[in-house]
Amino acid sequence: MSDGRRDWSDHYWWSSDGVRLHARVYAGPGDSEKAPPILCMPGLARNARDFELLAPHVARYRKVIAIEFRGRGESAFAKDPMTYVPLTYVQDVVALLDELGIDRFATIGTSLGGLVSMLMAATLPGRLVGAVLNDVGPELEAAGLERIRDYIGAGGSQPTWMHAARAFSELNAAIYPGYGIHDWLRLTKRTHRLTAEGRIVTDYDKQIAAPLRVPNGGDAGIDLWPAYRSLGDVPLLILRGALSDILARAAGEKMAAELPRARLVEVPGVGHAPTMDEPEARAAVDAWVAALPKS
Repeated sequence: MSDGRRDWSDHYWWSSDGVRLHARVYAGPGDSEKAPPILCMPGLARNARDFELLAPHVARYRKVIAIEFRGRGESAFAKDPMTYVPLTYVQDVVALLDELGIDRFATIGTSLGGLVSMLMAATLPGRLVGAVLNDVGPELEAAGLERIRDYIGAGGSQPTWMHAARAFSELNAAIYPGYGIHDWLRLTKRTHRLTAEGRIVTDYDKQIAAPLRVPNGGDAGIDLWPAYRSLGDVPLLILRGALSDILARAAGEKMAAELPRARLVEVPGVGHAPTMDEPEARAAVDAWVAALPKS
């Protein structure tokens, strides 16, 4: 399968508990085989299509693997909804790395994907050679987390893509206030799917919300600063949406001051989270890629 430009291939693998998982693989240039690949990992309700523009752009320089966590996109739903937690996602990604024989790698992680990146830095010492944390860090704002809990897992469907785009825009207007209907339509096609009955629904298992309903489930009560510090002296880009209700500016500045090669870049006019298609984000990612080790 391809996205029209035929610049990616499908890869499927199995988790330790029998869930069939999916990723898009962008081969990269012929001379990039020795370079650590870049894993793109999406946010809580997102999938590999989140990187449909960024991944081929970065793949001009090295191999890119856009991962779909269990319960999203073409990855199968989990039988146990309580496995929809970051530590399980880490195990799933490690299974992929083992299968492909990947020792060292870099990550671009949006929100949940960034949390997984930090946990991988802590549990796989020396293997992560660089990271982009997109609007996420070891300190998260309670109001933003509550907003996400309120809408994740909600049901409903729409009869057409235009209806879905308008509904999606109403829900997320404060995140991308500068978007027009065509922008919302593009984002909706990244985050929704067409059912066999001809309805448009969000492209994830509604049960991914189950752990969020458990006290201290998924985000609260855990000190993530040790995991963040595990990133050490690798090239680190911290992206923050200027309107973000998840990553406060003070938290981003604290993160940048904590590690020697951390750089904070604020993306104007967007909230949680930048799509990384924005010019400011794209330029920052390009500079980060250039700083990664070549082998």
